[in-house]
Amino acid sequence: MNFDIIVIGSGPGGYVTAIRASQLGFKVAVIEKENLGGVCLNWGCIPTKALLKSAQVYEYLNHAKEYGISADNIKADFNSVVKRSRDVADGMSKGVQFLMKKNKIEVINGTAKVKAGKKVSVTSVDGKSTEYSASHIIIATGAKSRALPNLPQDGKKIIGYRDALVLPSLPKTMVVVGSGAIGVEFAYFYATMGTKVTVVEFMPNIVPVEDEEVSKQLEKSFKKIGIEIMTEASVESVDTKGAGCKVSVKTKTGNVTLDADIVLSAVGIEANITGIGLEEVGIKTDKGKIVTDKFYATNVPGYYAIGDCVGGQALAHVASAEGITCVEKIKGLHVDAIDYNNIPGCTYCQPEVASVGYTEKKAKEAGYQIKVGKFPFSASGKASAAGAKDGFIKLIFDAKYGELLGAHFIGANVTEMIAEVVALRKLETTGHELIKTVHPHPTMSEAIMEAAAAAYGEVIHL
Repeated sequence: MNFDIIVIGSGPGGYVTAIRASQLGFKVAVIEKENLGGVCLNWGCIPTKALLKSAQVYEYLNHAKEYGISADNIKADFNSVVKRSRDVADGMSKGVQFLMKKNKIEVINGTAKVKAGKKVSVTSVDGKSTEYSASHIIIATGAKSRALPNLPQDGKKIIGYRDALVLPSLPKTMVVVGSGAIGVEFAYFYATMGTKVTVVEFMPNIVPVEDEEVSKQLEKSFKKIGIEIMTEASVESVDTKGAGCKVSVKTKTGNVTLDADIVLSAVGIEANITGIGLEEVGIKTDKGKIVTDKFYATNVPGYYAIGDCVGGQALAHVASAEGITCVEKIKGLHVDAIDYNNIPGCTYCQPEVASVGYTEKKAKEAGYQIKVGKFPFSASGKASAAGAKDGFIKLIFDAKYGELLGAHFIGANVTEMIAEVVALRKLETTGHELIKTVHPHPTMSEAIMEAAAAAYGEVIHL
């Protein structure tokens, strides 16, 4: 069967790519070996946010008295919380099925392998192989939980993010190894539900890619809800022979042993590029990722790759943007390469974390003379009214031209606020223009304007 474009993988990179290709008039097929929507929709972004919302509601109820409301006998039904999360993911997957039909995209179920001559072999569950051809083949196979030799995942005591979404019961104790977005989101969820959580991070700060001040604030907020944080520490081994786990942790001051029911490995991801035919076709890889140009063409004409299986930030919105850019370039439209320094990152624990652009440290290393403005939510009327005073807005400007170099938010709902700054940076808005952009009151977002004013000595409410 011939197509204009075959997309391998139906995650937020793959299915978005397929839809945009269809809109551009291409005859499109998507190959998926599991469920439409990929990891993000079925085992990542969406179900984790459903879990986190349940945890947030539970936290609100447990602090109802602070809002003048009496609520007795508050209980969390862990299995119902997990079921709600799975139902949300299933509903979204059905939504992608609808989008495939609406856009006349052929969905092919099975495991794909690229072949020379712009062909793809697909093996179905029953072992039958069928060959398809296309003018353009786009690889969007995503990534999986990275396994470490000293943390062999068994799905029961040492688990990855998939297992963490569907545990049969709430563990009493958990050690989370790694404090990136996956690690801290699950740490917050389980701690709020009642698990005693310890986070072990190899770097000096949790959420190590974030601005250092944000990392310190999140650590403080986590400690307030009882999460233990161990930085500059590494898990050396886990003994699973007994009823639980004995976790050997190397710290600055010596080795310690932690007891835990569950160890969650959240040490990152690795690209799904093994066994998909890259070597046979001659597609170049480097450090476990497919090598492409800035419009996602590989070294072999007619083969492309996007998303977590290529370099760059492993984020759903990045994969979607890369796929759209890729097919628009194939169509011959004028497209600009993606500016990876203006990609927002969001972490959905409480308080939330959101950022874009340079950290203060990276801006200085890049040679900028900078102005830094901070506005704490403790000075925000809306944050006080909402009972969400933890956190702040931090903006970094180039002192010479007023360019907004970076933004670092921590607080309630900041993942909904970061897009303003992404747009401002795209439009090359200066600090003074931001100060003069009237923000509504009372809102959390007016803290962005106040932080800009703080950088230039014009802040009103501090």
